[in-house]
Amino acid sequence: MLAYLEGFGAGIVVGIGYALIRVKSPAPPTIGLVGLAGMLIGFSLLKAVA
Repeated sequence: MLAYLEGFGAGIVVGIGYALIRVKSPAPPTIGLVGLAGMLIGFSLLKAVA
């Protein structure tokens, strides 16, 4: 659970930083969401195996 909270916190910090310096997202939102879902599924699979 701590890893999820750390990841969420890091995402918030990076998002705020991007907003402050007005960086455009490097990928369309759909692709970004699919990538995030893939990371979450991969993390869950590795955690289940270990």
